[in-house]
Amino acid sequence: METKIEKVLKILEEEIVAAEGCTEPIALSYAAAKAKRILGSVPNKVDVFLSGNIIKNVKSVTIPNSEGMIGIEPAIAMGMIAGDDKKELMVISDVTHEQVEEVRNFLNKKIIKTHVYPGDIKLYIRLEISNGEDNVLLEIKHTHTNVTRILKNGKVLLSQVCNDGDFNSSLTDRRVLTVKYIYDLAKTIDIDLIKPIFEKVITCNSAIAEEGLKGKYGVNIGKMILDNIESGIYGNDIRNKAASYASAGSDARMSGCGLPVMTTSGSGNQGMTASLPIIKFAAEKKIVRRRINKRFICFTPYNYSCKNKCW
Repeated sequence: METKIEKVLKILEEEIVAAEGCTEPIALSYAAAKAKRILGSVPNKVDVFLSGNIIKNVKSVTIPNSEGMIGIEPAIAMGMIAGDDKKELMVISDVTHEQVEEVRNFLNKKIIKTHVYPGDIKLYIRLEISNGEDNVLLEIKHTHTNVTRILKNGKVLLSQVCNDGDFNSSLTDRRVLTVKYIYDLAKTIDIDLIKPIFEKVITCNSAIAEEGLKGKYGVNIGKMILDNIESGIYGNDIRNKAASYASAGSDARMSGCGLPVMTTSGSGNQGMTASLPIIKFAAEKKIVRRRINKRFICFTPYNYSCKNKCW
């Protein structure tokens, strides 16, 4: 039987994962790459069924490494042509210019048809693809890489029991996570157990925040806040600096920056919002990494209650 600590570590591994770009379009790329690999060839017919929240979150987002392409069809095409589903939410992290040109040619065929999924599941993706006599159906529910059903030529390759009304049925039991237990855990846990996870949070999320402050991404909210601090319009305090840092990370991520983000509760923006203010505060106050890691344990597991609202 798993101990409480083992459950918490498993939950952390489920909640804190690396993702490149906005997680909803990347989930489409992941599904497309996996379906195409199972089909064994590039399809000539693609039907995708999506929940409303997925459509909302994908339609206006720049796809990483796509040279500026935006929306549902490019997200699927990037996965089909250039994706590696073994990398999960880093599925299109290694894409060449030549592959992007292939993606454009694939999109010009206009074979991808999008349909609205009529059910109540907030995160739902179903791809039905075919080439000649071969066809594949792949379904994802509740979490971005939670494949619940795969069929090839009518044969069931995967059928996972999943409660449509409760995304937690797909995850490790969260009942261990009382507020008191999380608080006590933050004070007593062996830092070496969580250090590998949270060091990635600090490294990855800091890098994309710095990139957001340097580059031109979206309307540059993070850089604008920083400029207003430096010009005296905003106060030169930690609250405004933290807001600038977190906003800059989101600016870069939502505008197609290729740097990875450590997500929490299925959201990269939530991962940055939860981590970057703490990271910035610690840097300003010269707080050692060991203490930062303990602060992270307080927010990360409990954020599961907000999961999959598809921000």
